[in-house]
Amino acid sequence: MQASLSLSVSNPAAIPRSGHGFESSLPFPSKPVNLRFCGLRREALGFSSTSSSISAYRSNRNAARSKKVWASLGSDNGSSSSAPKSFDYDLIIIGAGVGGHGAALHAVEKGLKTAIVEGDVVGGTCVNRGCVPSKALLAVSGRMRELQNEHHLKALGLQVSAASYDRQGVADHANNLATKIRSNLTNSMKALGVDILTGFGTVLGPQKVKVGKDTVVTAKDIIIATGSVPFVPKGIEVDGKTVITSDHALKLESVPDWIAIVGSGYIGLEFSDVYTALGSEVTFVEALDQLMPGFDPEIGKLAQRVLINPRKIDYHTGVFATKITPAKDGKPVTIELIDAKTKEPKETLEVDAALIATGRAPFTNGLGLENINVATQRGFIPVDDRMRVIDSNGDRVPHLFCIGDANGKMMLAHAASAQGISVVEQLTGRDHVLNHLSIPAACFTHPEISMVGLTEPQAREKAELEGFEVAVAKTSFKANTKALAENEGEGLAKLIYRPDNGEILGVHIFGLHAADLIHEASNAIALGTRIQDLKLAVHAHPTLSEVLDELFKSAKVSF
Repeated sequence: MQASLSLSVSNPAAIPRSGHGFESSLPFPSKPVNLRFCGLRREALGFSSTSSSISAYRSNRNAARSKKVWASLGSDNGSSSSAPKSFDYDLIIIGAGVGGHGAALHAVEKGLKTAIVEGDVVGGTCVNRGCVPSKALLAVSGRMRELQNEHHLKALGLQVSAASYDRQGVADHANNLATKIRSNLTNSMKALGVDILTGFGTVLGPQKVKVGKDTVVTAKDIIIATGSVPFVPKGIEVDGKTVITSDHALKLESVPDWIAIVGSGYIGLEFSDVYTALGSEVTFVEALDQLMPGFDPEIGKLAQRVLINPRKIDYHTGVFATKITPAKDGKPVTIELIDAKTKEPKETLEVDAALIATGRAPFTNGLGLENINVATQRGFIPVDDRMRVIDSNGDRVPHLFCIGDANGKMMLAHAASAQGISVVEQLTGRDHVLNHLSIPAACFTHPEISMVGLTEPQAREKAELEGFEVAVAKTSFKANTKALAENEGEGLAKLIYRPDNGEILGVHIFGLHAADLIHEASNAIALGTRIQDLKLAVHAHPTLSEVLDELFKSAKVSF
């Protein structure tokens, strides 16, 4: 749920995820390449043969098994004469979000004495100010849409009186869910013996962390997992009431009659679903020429036809919001727009509220990175493909790793957890490189959108560079019995693949429970399963999973 920029092939810097409606001061390359998918950095997109990557991964895995090298003690990750000779812990994790939690649990399972440092609350952004409370609000918006859709209900033979909602009750549902999940995460770590150290974590030097003001602890290895915060561009004044970020919006302190949403990526799209279901009118402000720029273009067009056009939503594309002023003294929120290309003034919007959904920025200030000669790149901590931190000289920092939003490879909670587990695998003797192209993403609108791998333009660019053919297969939800039984036949699944060898390059789904359906494709990519094998898989009938079954069966593979 972030913003994005187009970057050149030679620039691997991390980027936010969705298109935005503000003017960036970053220089644009002369030959931009579209890298807007899911916040993936260039190296994570893997512009080399995926089959080669899989072969390399398997080779590395087998080599690691035979050598049984413990990464935290071996020479591969360096050593330092200033490092302590004995340690309080095998592993210290700075940040108790989803990424840190996943790493901690896996570390304990592998027999590592583990501590996790948290200066705020357990759960991080996802649990407290992101994925979890937003899904609670989206659950409400989904129910409201069902109850408000008389045509849908009539088709099912149902009659329901006018639906209404209690704003505070909805807000309480989101807050209570976050509290419950936060408690679950805390209890799970305590039950397994993870020490939770309260205080802001700072890296003092090799294998040393200061917690709070006075406590210093040591560990064989350290993982930084500090996450991210909402990114607010210059010229935008956030008052937390009428000009808000997603952090404020999730509290649902009000439901404005008219709200502008700056940015039409994951965050903006999901909140448009919530606000319109609760009665608001929405105006999108998008810097790029089309809405939903981070999605596969074909899926984006269909999603716009279903999620935008029929609802109380209008939009301004190709514009920057150069200044946003909160409502005050009876005056509305004002948004000054300029043309994204010519920089000429366009118009000034006056609305009741504005949500800034321009992406997220890494939370890496104050970590003591200067103590280990590490310089951030646009705030992100540089790492290699094994999440090992790279210093200002381009060398690996001994025993130090960074996962999740703080490294910017893929700004998703489950990606952070997967990276953390990958690091622990390395620390306990198994070399492991995470394939980011196998990590799925989802937008929980109604209907949902999900994706894994490359978009069609990205796949065709890769094919042109590497010299192979690309084919596309599609199937409709209108042909699925379960979808029709639910009267939810609006949807499309799209497969992008290599017809010469059956390799899956990308899968994109728009439709009922798309976020659940995508995992068959993501696991296939992760395991290197080819389409010719998936064609033989059996799916229960009648289920939505048959959408994927038909998709794979419709693909034309050479052998």
